[in-house]
Amino acid sequence: MSEHLARIRWQRDGAVFTDQRYSRAHRWEFDGGAQVPAAASPDVVAPALTDVSAVDPEEAFVAAVASCHMLWFLSLAAAAGVCVDSYDDQAVGTLGKVDGRLAIREIVLRPRLTFAGEAPTAERIAALHEAAHERCFIANSVRCPIRVQSGD
Repeated sequence: MSEHLARIRWQRDGAVFTDQRYSRAHRWEFDGGAQVPAAASPDVVAPALTDVSAVDPEEAFVAAVASCHMLWFLSLAAAAGVCVDSYDDQAVGTLGKVDGRLAIREIVLRPRLTFAGEAPTAERIAALHEAAHERCFIANSVRCPIRVQSGD
């Protein structure tokens, strides 16, 4: 078992706060030293109350799912002797109502792969994706469906 830590920092910076017009911008800090500007999505609060250039929690959620899947895919491909040259995923999460509450309804992974030498068959790639999905800790932790839409 392991623990994974994140420090989330926000400051009021003199805003009234109780009028709901405070900044939603904050920072995520990780144990390796990485710091990420974060904020509420401009789809959730007025753009003036957020930092549109920062990562929002919904984007981070989709990125975590896609990253975990990719890391497992690469590991399984390497173990199977399949040499991947590049993996480029433009994953998308859809926010909507689920049981009357807003939630990420679905995540679609759209990896585009290039291989060294001859590419494996579509069936072999699909099998690697399925095995990666089964092993992904993040995918195993969420309720929404996750689909892989392969372009290979």
